[in-house]
Amino acid sequence: MDQQGNKLVLASASPRRLEILKEAGLSFTVRPVEIDEKMESYLSPRLAVQLLACKKAAAAAGKEKEIIIGADTIVVDGHTILGKPADEAEAFTMLRQLSGKTHAVLTGVAVLRTADGRMCSCCEETAVTFKALTDAEIEAYIATGEPMDKAGAYGIQGEGGKLVLKTEGDFRNVVGLPLQALLQLLEEM
Repeated sequence: MDQQGNKLVLASASPRRLEILKEAGLSFTVRPVEIDEKMESYLSPRLAVQLLACKKAAAAAGKEKEIIIGADTIVVDGHTILGKPADEAEAFTMLRQLSGKTHAVLTGVAVLRTADGRMCSCCEETAVTFKALTDAEIEAYIATGEPMDKAGAYGIQGEGGKLVLKTEGDFRNVVGLPLQALLQLLEEM
């Protein structure tokens, strides 16, 4: 609950986002939403991921006085957006594409105050550099099952961290929620 009596709500079932909010000491409830996560092709990846975060926050809004947090994370390699892989073959293709290169992880974050409908949002970007991966390393990682529900087919906080040489920017952003950016949005509310 914030100073004005608004209940804080996370519009996500992501265990990674839940953990980040718990570590920050925030008191919140979880209200996962199902929305069409199709990216609008006419928008830049930054704007598209911000729009998805806004849609998630709006979809979770109830009638109570609440502050709703929506977030969405994508991986961008050049001009290609890499979402969650549909199967192991697609996960292999994504990881092969990222091997030995630097890509961007973008997380759109939106905060909605239901009392007056005010929403603010931002997009945080972190550069992630992968080491050069062998096919055997990629196959072994896919065999863990970890890549299947992650944008870009990897989770940096798990076994996927072994694929990464370095990051530039907010590490939590790659996990799924840029805490400092979120705290700044909450402060603006």
